[in-house]
Amino acid sequence: MASLRFGLVGTGYWARIAHAPALASTEGIEFTAVWGRNLGAATELAAGYGARPHDDIDAFLADVDGVAFAVPPDVQAPIATQAARAGKHLLLEKPIAVGDAEADDLVEAAEASQVATVVFFTLRFQPDIRAWLAEVTSRGGWKGGSSSWFGSSLLESSPFNSPWRRDKGALWDIAPHCISVLWAGLGPVTSVTADAGRDDLTYLILHHQGGATSKVTVTQSAGEAAAGFEAYLWGGSGRSAAPAGTSDPVVPLRTALTELLANARAGQPRHPCDVRFGRDVVRVLADAQAQLDARRK
Repeated sequence: MASLRFGLVGTGYWARIAHAPALASTEGIEFTAVWGRNLGAATELAAGYGARPHDDIDAFLADVDGVAFAVPPDVQAPIATQAARAGKHLLLEKPIAVGDAEADDLVEAAEASQVATVVFFTLRFQPDIRAWLAEVTSRGGWKGGSSSWFGSSLLESSPFNSPWRRDKGALWDIAPHCISVLWAGLGPVTSVTADAGRDDLTYLILHHQGGATSKVTVTQSAGEAAAGFEAYLWGGSGRSAAPAGTSDPVVPLRTALTELLANARAGQPRHPCDVRFGRDVVRVLADAQAQLDARRK
């Protein structure tokens, strides 16, 4: 079976350590193109993989069957919408956008073209966390849950200390991971209540379809000593904690690409972490952001 040609949008740290090596090592994918706003950076990254560099998005899209994104969400959303309209399959980063309207436009474009989409909620593609979610959902009966992620991306020394993270904070950067895990374990989120602490510390109370509730605590200002992820569900049968997960992004990203490729070949646009789920998470984040903005006023 012929490989699908994939291009990478982005040339930064995450593109170099995660997306490029995953694209180059996923069976059935030919890594053919790199797009960057800086052609020199695109040329440098592409050269290591025998790919073609681009700074013109139309020429880039003509070179590929699918696109992987490693750029901030405000850059990702319009390019992904254009790519979907051109019939390209999409491997998206979370959040897929930073507003409801942009997320809705992207979903509309993907549905109109019936392209396959996967949003890389990292934890949802890690095998140990997938096994845990399969076990807890088969048991059922959970009344609530909790997830926290204390990060250090806003340290001056962090390679993830980027303008969009400084602007949007942990709510938009790492809360999507926690929400996606609790969503899978307890059911769809129907409402959110948000509050904030110092710096970018954010608290969310989630109500889930069926009556369960959960809480999320996130910050990118915790410092390295306090950094870490945890999640658990609780109910009449006890308490079940999620595994810690892995720090290697390439393995779960390769899984996401493999599943995207399978759906693209099968003409199957739906996936548990597809663009529609990405939009639903954006709606939760946007509602939370509106509440935080109102409190500050």
